[in-house]
Amino acid sequence: MPTITVTAPRLTRDLYDTPAAVTTLTREDIQRGQQGVRLDESLVTVPGVFLQNRDNFAQGQRIAIRGFGARAPFGIRGIHVRVDGFPFTLPDGQAQIDAVDLDSAERIEVIRGPSSVLYGNAAGGVVDIRTGDGSELVRSPVVSVQGGSHDFRKLSLRNGDESGRWIHSVSVSALDFDGYREQSAVNKRLLNARLGVRLDDDRTLSALVNVLDNPRAEDPSALTADEVADNARQARDVAIDLDSRQEVEQQLVGLHYEDLAMGEGEFNARAFVSRRDFLQQLPFPGSSLIDYERHYYGGSLDTTLPMTLADRPLRTVVGVDVARQEDDRGRQRVDSKGQPIAVSADEQQNATSAGVFLQTELGLTERLDLSAGVRHDSVRMTIDDRLVGTDDPDESGSRTFREWTGSLGLSVRFHPNHQLYATLGTAFETPTFTEFAPSDGSGGFNPDIEPQTSLNREVGMRGRLGGQLTYDLAAFSVLVDDELIPFQASDGRDFFVNAGETRREGIELGLDWNISLAWRLTSALTLADYAFERFRDEDGTYDGNDLPGLPSRLWMNRLNWYGSGERFTTLEAQYTGSFYADNANRVQIPSHWLVNLRAGDAWRLGGSNTRLGIQVGIRNLLDEDYNENVRINAFGGRYYEPDPGTTWFAGLELSF
Repeated sequence: MPTITVTAPRLTRDLYDTPAAVTTLTREDIQRGQQGVRLDESLVTVPGVFLQNRDNFAQGQRIAIRGFGARAPFGIRGIHVRVDGFPFTLPDGQAQIDAVDLDSAERIEVIRGPSSVLYGNAAGGVVDIRTGDGSELVRSPVVSVQGGSHDFRKLSLRNGDESGRWIHSVSVSALDFDGYREQSAVNKRLLNARLGVRLDDDRTLSALVNVLDNPRAEDPSALTADEVADNARQARDVAIDLDSRQEVEQQLVGLHYEDLAMGEGEFNARAFVSRRDFLQQLPFPGSSLIDYERHYYGGSLDTTLPMTLADRPLRTVVGVDVARQEDDRGRQRVDSKGQPIAVSADEQQNATSAGVFLQTELGLTERLDLSAGVRHDSVRMTIDDRLVGTDDPDESGSRTFREWTGSLGLSVRFHPNHQLYATLGTAFETPTFTEFAPSDGSGGFNPDIEPQTSLNREVGMRGRLGGQLTYDLAAFSVLVDDELIPFQASDGRDFFVNAGETRREGIELGLDWNISLAWRLTSALTLADYAFERFRDEDGTYDGNDLPGLPSRLWMNRLNWYGSGERFTTLEAQYTGSFYADNANRVQIPSHWLVNLRAGDAWRLGGSNTRLGIQVGIRNLLDEDYNENVRINAFGGRYYEPDPGTTWFAGLELSF
């Protein structure tokens, strides 16, 4: 059986020796026949993962892993995201993935379940993305042009090479898309570059440069059920009047030093600095024009040490993560036409995180491994209120959280091709600065909101049958105290409360069957129960209700056919079960099937080395009515962001 090595659990090892639910996606899974615009294109084949919001680029994709992250009204919460080893998740727990370059992505590893012992705050799951360094390119440069429904246009260029000790990869892309609904256009430019040098056989130094220019991403806002029935393509009227949108510029530079011969172990050092300039007009009048300038920087050190204990092999990784987030943030009130009329907030928000961790693996026998980990995190968040006057009290303040987390796992390789494991772990998640906002609309910290903590219990099996069928089966149970739950006020702003106790229980099954050289079937099934154990607020008691925004049934099937050369056809059928949009479980979102079809081929031009590739795709082949996003606990019944129906895209690729 070919060895699959995983690195996201921080202790590099064979997947079949890892006591955790980890899914690996290859370049084919990520890029073959895809637009390379959104993470859901590849992550839909990972069991336990639920994604929404494909086409509202102003709000960003929502990713939930075993229910963690579902509460996010925009962007990503509760999940730790890394790109080439650098954290895209901030110290306060929020993450943005608008700067992720899927055109150069070579590998994605997904850890399903709480992983704070590995990465600290907001690690209810981990998405670890690795881009290519240029050595994997058979031909370079590569030029790609795409077009499709609703004026979808994308141009991308990638160049990479390895020469002597030096290696490089440069990927640039330009996306322009008018969108299915009114007020949903986007213009986005992205650069992702890697440069590396081999200092000797064991030591390398590499740099990552990532630049995002997103001058316009419009927000059509959510609709009521009656508005969707009347005209699903319309934007909310106030979104048009206010020109609701997002404008972003971001730059990141990271350095990575790797030493594979540090004593008898390995050593890694990383440092990064990032700047993000952001403006957003939310789709409601009042205190809705937000801007900030963010500086985010930090680094990490870790070393892996092979040792022995009682003549048994012992591998240990120890390390430290530090990061600081500095947001110069403002908020203005606007009138019904979007004109600023007053400053409503002017704050400096800073968050500093520091974590020390130790993870170890002891080979008890040739087939039995024991893993254990412990971590301590300190997260300090401060707000300096600069808008102080007669009618504006000083709302400055600070909160400091110190959390211990741990994990314990047992792995049995009872057959060379099969593994059984069990794991127990704890995790924590602080409210972000946005979630700390008091519901009365004032600034500072909400004194009634606390971090959520979780206990994860899991057993699983993975293996290969007959050399063609691989399986990954996991059963999990997660108890969460003080779950953070969103609700929307009458003015359209989102606020948060703690929900007492919730539980997440379920079974995840992933199958990958190479039926023959020409056929491959991939299937991902999730059967889960997400519910409130204890939660009541001023509107009622919700004990026993389902958590909103989370379907209990997900089933994804992907059938690939491979012809001669690079010819392929991919048919997908994705089922999403019904779920509720509110805590009271009064608003039910119906289930739906989504069928997609893609095909492509490639040829060499004449006797040259130039390659011409073509691909076409149809999404929502059956023109199913569904909602690409559902806003949880929305005010006024505005839960729905409708899907675009049947859409198509096509692309040409030239590589030299």
